[in-house]
Amino acid sequence: MKMITIIFNLLVDYMLFFSILIIMNELENDVRLSNLLKAVSDTTRRSLLTLLIQQGPTRVTDLANFYDMSLNAVSKHIKVLEKVGLVTRTNHGRVHWIEANLEPVQIIENWFKELKSIWELRLENLDTLLNKGEKS
Repeated sequence: MKMITIIFNLLVDYMLFFSILIIMNELENDVRLSNLLKAVSDTTRRSLLTLLIQQGPTRVTDLANFYDMSLNAVSKHIKVLEKVGLVTRTNHGRVHWIEANLEPVQIIENWFKELKSIWELRLENLDTLLNKGEKS
């Protein structure tokens, strides 16, 4: 009986590992996820995104007023966020309006949900094993 339990647990672990590999290979958003995480890894970019969420569409020059850096430096941070789709830019003549777009955040949320479900399944398996050990 103990051998069956060991084999079953190895099989579950193998299936989990294999399903993780399948998910990772099938995710066409894997590169996008990495780019999103890199973009929001910078505190200034996270701050810009937060500001845009709070204030709504804002001119680049107005955003730059919140920071102790040049307009060019702020613009570079905005371009990084723009490249990954977290902000959009609308030009009205020479005025550039920046607006937050949180749709790409769904990719990060989905990844965390997958990690959480895998972790919960592992904990359930551990709980099952520990409870079987107490009954023996």
